[in-house]
Amino acid sequence: MTIATRTVEYPAGGLTMVGHLALPTGADLRPAVLIGPEGPGLNDFQRRRADALAELGYVAFAFDHNGGRWFSDPAEMLAYLTPLLADPGRMLAMGRAALDVVRAEPRTDPERIAAVGYGTGGAIALELGRDGADLRAIGTINALTTGRLGGATCIRCPVWAGVGSEDPIMPPAQRDAFAAEMQDAGVDWRLVVYGGALHAFHHPTDGQVVLPGVGYHARHADRAWRDIVALLDECVPVARE
Repeated sequence: MTIATRTVEYPAGGLTMVGHLALPTGADLRPAVLIGPEGPGLNDFQRRRADALAELGYVAFAFDHNGGRWFSDPAEMLAYLTPLLADPGRMLAMGRAALDVVRAEPRTDPERIAAVGYGTGGAIALELGRDGADLRAIGTINALTTGRLGGATCIRCPVWAGVGSEDPIMPPAQRDAFAAEMQDAGVDWRLVVYGGALHAFHHPTDGQVVLPGVGYHARHADRAWRDIVALLDECVPVARE
């Protein structure tokens, strides 16, 4: 399918964010997907995720949480992300701003919007859910963040989560806490553990310096993508011609 793409600048969290919007051909309303990037930020790999979803028929918006920056230095990235991840209100503001961009797109069916996020982008997607955002699905990978007490009771859609079994940032205790939060709130949730995978197993390192416990796993990256597409096909299917 032929698609159209464009860069979208928008304000959020006191920064100018630089997102990537991908649209399928046509003029009809389509289900939409927010795509949140990993901690380093939005790069061409992330943008291709949006393009791939547009090729499947979705309005796809890869949002930004770093103010247009791509962090190549892990220490610099952590200095920025650590306070962000400790501030649910700030993450929520970023998620709302991205959601506003998608809702303002004329091709978006406002009744069929999903959010998918990786790492930090996944944490932002979950905060949208905890705030009661009108989403049809939330999918996260390596983002087993827990929220404020009782916050998950506001989640109004299925939640799918994936994590690497060897991820030291999301260890078994964190998995258990996330599962308990979802279960106690009565959320329709699923958790997939990818055996042998580290943190950020879904993103090629391309020779960049990475933190300990981070590593690419091509086979599981492909499986996780198929799992995300299956979630979307279940919850916000594109009409087949």
